[in-house]
Amino acid sequence: MKNLSCIIVATLIFTSCKKELNQNFINLKYPKTNKIAVTDTIFGVEVIDNYRWLEDDRSKDTEAWVNSQNKVTFNYLSKIPFREVFKNRLTELWNYEKLGVPFNEGDYTYFYKNDGLQNQYVVFRKKDGIETLFLDPNTFSKDGTTSLGSLSFSEDGRTVAYSISEGGSDWRKIIIMDAESKVIRKDTLVDVKFSAISWYKNEGFYYSSYDKPIGSELSAKTDSHKLYYHKLGTLQSEDRVIFGDEVSEKHRYVSGSVTDDSRYLLVSASASTSGNKLFIKDLSLENSKLVSIIDDFSSDTYLAQNHKSKLYLVTNFNAPNKKVVTVDAKYPSLENWQDFIPETENVLNLSSGAGYFFANYMVDAVSKVFQYDYDGNLVREVNLPGIGTCAGFDGKQNAEELYFTFSNYITPTSSFNFNPNDGNYDLYWQPNISFDSSDYLSKQVFYYSKDGTKIPMIISHKKGVKLNGKNPTILYGYGGFNISLTPSFSIANSVWMEQGGVYAVPNLRGGGEYGKKWHNAGTKMEKQNVFDDFIAAAEYLIKKEYTSSSFLAIKGGSNGGLLVGATMTQRPDLVKVALPAVGVLDMLRYHTFTAGAGWSYDYGTANDNFEMFNYLKGYSPVHNVIKGVKYPATLVTTGDHDDRVVPSHSFKFAAELQDKQTGDHPVLIRIETNAGHGAGTPISKTIEQYSDVFAFTLFNMGFNQLINR
Repeated sequence: MKNLSCIIVATLIFTSCKKELNQNFINLKYPKTNKIAVTDTIFGVEVIDNYRWLEDDRSKDTEAWVNSQNKVTFNYLSKIPFREVFKNRLTELWNYEKLGVPFNEGDYTYFYKNDGLQNQYVVFRKKDGIETLFLDPNTFSKDGTTSLGSLSFSEDGRTVAYSISEGGSDWRKIIIMDAESKVIRKDTLVDVKFSAISWYKNEGFYYSSYDKPIGSELSAKTDSHKLYYHKLGTLQSEDRVIFGDEVSEKHRYVSGSVTDDSRYLLVSASASTSGNKLFIKDLSLENSKLVSIIDDFSSDTYLAQNHKSKLYLVTNFNAPNKKVVTVDAKYPSLENWQDFIPETENVLNLSSGAGYFFANYMVDAVSKVFQYDYDGNLVREVNLPGIGTCAGFDGKQNAEELYFTFSNYITPTSSFNFNPNDGNYDLYWQPNISFDSSDYLSKQVFYYSKDGTKIPMIISHKKGVKLNGKNPTILYGYGGFNISLTPSFSIANSVWMEQGGVYAVPNLRGGGEYGKKWHNAGTKMEKQNVFDDFIAAAEYLIKKEYTSSSFLAIKGGSNGGLLVGATMTQRPDLVKVALPAVGVLDMLRYHTFTAGAGWSYDYGTANDNFEMFNYLKGYSPVHNVIKGVKYPATLVTTGDHDDRVVPSHSFKFAAELQDKQTGDHPVLIRIETNAGHGAGTPISKTIEQYSDVFAFTLFNMGFNQLINR
């Protein structure tokens, strides 16, 4: 180390001095990927797919390809000098007790807890001041890859139903257990997917699933969702279909929820990820029928709460930023709706508990919370702990206190217990973490996209970072499905910033930060707006000298993986490193796998019409890799059990890049085995993934070591 003429600061820092080691010392030889051309003719246009064979997740050839790619990738990563330094620091910082907010069921108070590095959170409960372990998902499998999903108690709290995911799959089992004795009942349910668990009194519960697909359960199409009722003590084969058995119309996403008083069943049915029909059934009346509340997919509507027969609905019908309406359950159709909390210029999220409603508004992606009573009177604005993201304020109607959480990009998540009567709150739990927020800055800026649209972005970094264009920077984005990126703390990102890195998150069109209009502005034939917003964010960071193209990485997962793939193929000169994770990358075939057809509201499909096909083909990352172009250093990441965005998207994109890349920037794919789309991933695997991503990023920006002093 002494031969390096670098300036060393009293912390872990990046160095990019002249060195004996550099990116070229690792000899890369990609595995051979066979080209077996399959030609599709779409609206008279021939489209050649050389890697269709990689879509077969059950074939030996695909398995061999995965193994050979991983061998090359992990050999490369193992030679990066500071990979283990990142892993050690992530492990050290992750190792603190984490505590969820409590909730009451029956005679017990339950809460989630993680001692620090446990792969999965453990469920504890307390009674008469005595704390005992209730459910430990870390015992579900030896490697920690079986995770706990939904956890739902019967009305009296004496029976619990919980779902588990094995290997990260979206397919779940629902296990039913006596909550007192913890004896598991015999009526376990299997092959359940995209489902809540909603109890009717103590008798049984509603859940949702698809018919088991023919072929691979990880990739075969699933597009007819159904709502079932399971009565305790009966076989799953005897479960009644409540909704979704109609031959005339398929619904890709169906859910059922019972009101707190067990009076009503609400059924939501969607054809895509946006827009739903809503039905209600009076469970107090024998043989009552489902009655339509709203009968088309033009808006999103759900029940927030009921008070006797009065329904409180949250909707964006004629209200792009959402509002709350009331209606009597006997006459619930649209013409009888009355405004309760009118639409404002900010997007509304609603929760309820202790006999109140809490309107959580996003104001430029930052939370503001207002408390209302059941008559619609404003009680107070809740004075939050700071500028950031607040969540919670939900609970049973008779609860005496509620809880909420608060965090931002440089403030670890803390929880507070809130008195709904006077609006005061106390700190309930604060993490004991080796991270000092006072050493960091997080500020919101606004920049203009290609068409002049004003876009917010939050930039976070350590104090003292010089704006000299040489700071390693990760630009993270999503931009889709009405999902909002609000400020939240991440242990991994704190390690990045701790080392002097900049972390920037723009709120792109396609998200939900400014309501339905903002979402729609990034869908279908407007999808290019999302990529333009992201590109403009990168250009802003470069212009303001936070970084430069030589020190900039772009990162995103799922729809964000598409964002990265489209950006790097449209502007390969813009960034040094590209990190597409579990991405939707083949836009001509995404709708043919699992529930992918349900994403058509955002994307459109290649068989809609020629214009839509041509538009998708114009930005589809798999179809826009060009021979002879120098693409950024790329680390594609996915899981072999991802049955939401099937891994063949990533396989084909990596194969195209490896075949056509010019220059010496590496193109690698890291395929996590026995892992899915991300939910329930063990902490140990998460730490390894971040270590590899950060190490790859810095190494390909020209840094060869981290100095610890």
